[in-house]
Amino acid sequence: MPHVISDDCVACGACEAECPEEAITEGDEKYEVDPEKCTDCGACEEVCPNDAISEA
Repeated sequence: MPHVISDDCVACGACEAECPEEAITEGDEKYEVDPEKCTDCGACEEVCPNDAISEA
């Protein structure tokens, strides 16, 4: 199950840099996870300073 980014995202970019699958991109107001690319490794969730990333 892919991860999702909540509205608590402050667009710091930490998750994008950590994603080994390049599944995270910058959206209009927050970062977004491409569910087709996400392998559910959890690397993004571990580095998010706002706990804005969780399993869908």
